[in-house]
Amino acid sequence: MPKKEKKPAKPVRKRVYLGKDGGRPVYKSVTGKTEAEAAEKALQIKIARRKGIDVTADRDTFKKWADRWLLLKKSDVSNGRYNIYSYAVNKLENLWFMPIIKVQTGDIQDIINALAERNPRTGRPTAKKTLIDVKSAAKQIFQMTIEARVIEYNPAEAVKIPKKAPQSERRALTKEEQQWIINTPHRAQRGAMIMMYAGLRRGELIPLLWSDINLKAKTIDVNKSVEIIDGKSILKDGEAKTEASIRTIDIPQQLVDFLTFERARDGISGETGDTLVIRSAKGNMLTESGWKRLWDAYWNVLNLKYGDFTVYKKAHPEIDFEKPESVHNPHGVPPMIPPITAHWLRHTFATLLYLAGVDVLTARDQLGHADIKTTLEIYTHLDKVYKRRSMDKLSRYISGEKSEKESCVDTMSSSAT
Repeated sequence: MPKKEKKPAKPVRKRVYLGKDGGRPVYKSVTGKTEAEAAEKALQIKIARRKGIDVTADRDTFKKWADRWLLLKKSDVSNGRYNIYSYAVNKLENLWFMPIIKVQTGDIQDIINALAERNPRTGRPTAKKTLIDVKSAAKQIFQMTIEARVIEYNPAEAVKIPKKAPQSERRALTKEEQQWIINTPHRAQRGAMIMMYAGLRRGELIPLLWSDINLKAKTIDVNKSVEIIDGKSILKDGEAKTEASIRTIDIPQQLVDFLTFERARDGISGETGDTLVIRSAKGNMLTESGWKRLWDAYWNVLNLKYGDFTVYKKAHPEIDFEKPESVHNPHGVPPMIPPITAHWLRHTFATLLYLAGVDVLTARDQLGHADIKTTLEIYTHLDKVYKRRSMDKLSRYISGEKSEKESCVDTMSSSAT
């Protein structure tokens, strides 16, 4: 006779008393293959309860808490920042239906590593800043669950951003590039000069009024900003990016002289002047597309005026190429200068503060940083750049080379401003 197969042992079930809800007792059940296993699970629940952990939330998914977090952020941050957070949560899709208590550091690290290798949307490696945003979102979501006593530790804390992740370039303008801005009149020149010599963000520049500028005191009051929502500039009067963004900026004499001339051109006199400093052709506040058109037009002028087109001609000997006479050349104008952006101009201001010896606390106030760590990161980065440059000068001197007079501002790698 064939031997009878042993039936698998029935799982052992135990109930742990959690208290009462509306007068009714509440229990949590656990199961184990053996009495000892079930008893151990029951003990862990009791230990967790003594620590104040909410043991009833063990089936809550990551997405449930991510949605709660996004809901809180919607009323707490700008629309642009909310969109970044929402994008980050979408990149964490692999965690959505996992129980929040079971997500491990490795699960998050796998997502970061995969994105660093290839962004599904672009097919290229994901930028370092985006990876940092994804990690930050995960970290904040888990911190929220810690505060709700659902978990004890934050698995996103130990996640590493790959060093090889590409970093978008955000640098200061060279001395030569600064002269391009100074010497090239255009409707966008005002904005460029103010960002370069006062460090305003684009959202602070767009609603800036002449009445916010005190040329006698050599100051600019930053007391409002715009938020781009669906392509439109929505004014946040009395509000800025952060509380620290509401500030009074001391401006250099070069900017005072420039703005004095520009103010007279606008026919502004006296202390009043509720006219936008930079505006559309119809005198309205610039929209996102309006800003892009204006800035692109200015960049095209700079490119045509200062671009070295002989480089393009040498690189394409097969083309009968001559320098275009107009930005409206029907065959197009090849880009021959760097893609100067508002961020680059603001970073130029931060760099000029550093080179002028302005202390980090004053620089933080001038730049409107909410956290001094941001300013310190910039100054630390610049310290490294200029100390290395000084030692290079020493090396050249020792080797007998003639010392060359170097520009005070040179191309620098990315730093958040």
